[in-house]
Amino acid sequence: MSELKTKKQGKLIVLSAPSGSGKTTIVRHLLKQKGLNLEFSISATSREKRGNEIHGKDYYYLSLKEFKNRIKNDEFLEWEEVYRDNFYGTLKTEIARIWAKGKHVIFDIDVSGGLRIKRKFPEQTLAIFVKPPDLNELVRRLKDRGEESEEKISMRVAKAPAELATAPLFDEIVINANLDEALENAYQLVSEFLAN
Repeated sequence: MSELKTKKQGKLIVLSAPSGSGKTTIVRHLLKQKGLNLEFSISATSREKRGNEIHGKDYYYLSLKEFKNRIKNDEFLEWEEVYRDNFYGTLKTEIARIWAKGKHVIFDIDVSGGLRIKRKFPEQTLAIFVKPPDLNELVRRLKDRGEESEEKISMRVAKAPAELATAPLFDEIVINANLDEALENAYQLVSEFLAN
C-alpha cells in the first residue's frame, strides 16, 4: 500500500449489501450530489461483460489469468472470488487515481471487500450496510431486474443470510424499505462524515 501513502488522501465511502438491496441506486444518487465531491471506484472483475457494459466505466474486465497475476503482484487493495472463477477486486491504482484528483472514493462493493477496506483504512472509511426490509423483498427485486437466470438468483439469495449477518460490523445501517428515505439517510451520513 506504499503507493497509496504517497498520494494526497481523501476519504473512502463503502456501500455494501446483498444483491438486490438497492446499494447501486443509492451510490448513483450520492454521486450526483456535487457538494460531496465523490468519484466511483471502478472494480476489476474476471467475469464476462453483460449487456451494454463498458470496460473502464462499469468494470475493468480482466481475463482470469490476468486477474490472478495481479493478485500475485499485490496490485489489489482487496479482492474476492465471489463465485467460482468469478473474481472482483479494487486495484490500488484506482484509489490513487481518484485521490490524485482531490476527490473522495465511493465503493459499491460486496460485504467482504467493504470490510477489508474498513480494516485497512479504519479512520478514513465510512462503511454503510444497505439492508432490504426482508428476504422476500430481496427475491422480488432480483426477479424484477430480469437480468439473471433463476439459478443465479438462487445463488445470490443463498448468500444473503450470511451477508445480512455482517451488518453489525459496519459503521452504519441504512434500511431500504422506502427508497426516498434511504437516499436521504445515506446522504446525511456521508455528508456528516465528510464534514469531519
